[in-house]
Amino acid sequence: MAIKDAKFSLDELKFDEKGLIPAIVVDNTTKDVLTLAYMNRKSLEISLERELTCFWSRSRQELWLKGETSGNYQHIVSITADCDRDALVVMVNKDGPACHMGTDSCFHNPLFQSETNE
Repeated sequence: MAIKDAKFSLDELKFDEKGLIPAIVVDNTTKDVLTLAYMNRKSLEISLERELTCFWSRSRQELWLKGETSGNYQHIVSITADCDRDALVVMVNKDGPACHMGTDSCFHNPLFQSETNE
C-alpha cells in the first residue's frame, strides 16, 4: 500500500536490535498521549493496510491488534517518524479507552507537577 505523501520508505526506518520501533500513540482530537507501544515491520505493515493500530507485544511475543478483543480500536489518522527515523508518532481516533485498565490514556500516574512552571 502506498503511503499518502510519504517522503521515505519503510526500509529507511531504524528498528532496534530486536526489530522493534517505539510508537507513541496520540489522540487526534485531544492531543493526549494515549500509550507507548512497539511495532515491528509486520505490525507496521498491518497498521498501514488496515488503518488500525497493530503492535508487537513484547510480553506475549505476538502481534496485537488494538481493539481486537475489547472493541476499542484505534483508527490511524497519520504516522510520522522522528528526525532519526527510530521512533514513530501515531495519531488516532479511538473507539474507547486506550488503556487495558479502562482509562482514556495509559499515562495516569503523576510523578511530578511543578507549581512554578505551569
